[in-house]
Order: sequence, then structure tokens, then C-alpha cells
Amino acid sequence: MTEHALIMCREPAYDGAIRARTHRFVNNNDVVPQLPPEPFYRHVERVRYFDSRGRLQEETTLLGGITDRLRGHTADPLSPGADALRDHPINRYLECLEKNLP
Repeated sequence: MTEHALIMCREPAYDGAIRARTHRFVNNNDVVPQLPPEPFYRHVERVRYFDSRGRLQEETTLLGGITDRLRGHTADPLSPGADALRDHPINRYLECLEKNLP
């Protein structure tokens, strides 16, 4: 496994070995990274969040996260709530990653 591997399904046995170099990327309102909910599943602890404008956020406050998620949900008034599906495709993640390269 290289540092560039995309881990889609985590094995608990690998937690100790990869914890320090594993990140969970969440694109704004993508619903999939939130499933299954805790306590049924323990997600990777380091979360990197792409906000509604595609900017990478290392950390976000509760109020800032709620405000940004609302901004994403209301970006297209003709299809409210569709942001959760619009943010999911891998090409959206790749666009955000490329936008945030130095």
C-alpha cells in the first residue's frame, strides 16, 4: 500500500499502522462519508472538509460547519437537498483536491 492509496473500507487491524497518515475527506454535504453513523462504525479521526466553495478546511467550528452546509444546500434553489448527491461523485473530490494544490 502506498501513501496514495484510496482506502474505501477500513479493517480495524490496520488502525494502528495507518492512523497517523490516514485522512477522511468530506466534500461539503456528501452523505456517504457520514454513513454508517457512529456508534455502529468508527470513522477515521482526521477529517479534511471541502467547504461549499471547494476550499480545504483542516478544522471547522460547529457554527461554521452548519453555516457552510446550509450554503451548499441552498446553492441551487430549484433543487433543494440535491447537494448531498451532487457532492458525492469522485470527480467532485478530485476537482476540490486539484483546486487546493499549492
